[in-house]
Amino acid sequence: MAAEAPSWADQWGTGGIGAMEDDNTTSKQDSSSKKTEAKTGFGKAKAAASVGAQKIMSGTSSGFKWVKNQCQKKGSSK
Repeated sequence: MAAEAPSWADQWGTGGIGAMEDDNTTSKQDSSSKKTEAKTGFGKAKAAASVGAQKIMSGTSSGFKWVKNQCQKKGSSK
């Protein structure tokens, strides 16, 4: 039966069916540039998240103020 189909270890072990080949052609400069790009991307994501959080806080604050004003208008008409 082993001759008919590969074993589980052959399929999923190191170098089995469909195993990805290591790409050893990249140089150290490529990996360092990827790190700096990742740091830059992280900085951009952090800035975008910060701006989004500020927008949410200001929107929530203005929403509470609007609701408060609406409730006060209804209460003062008595």
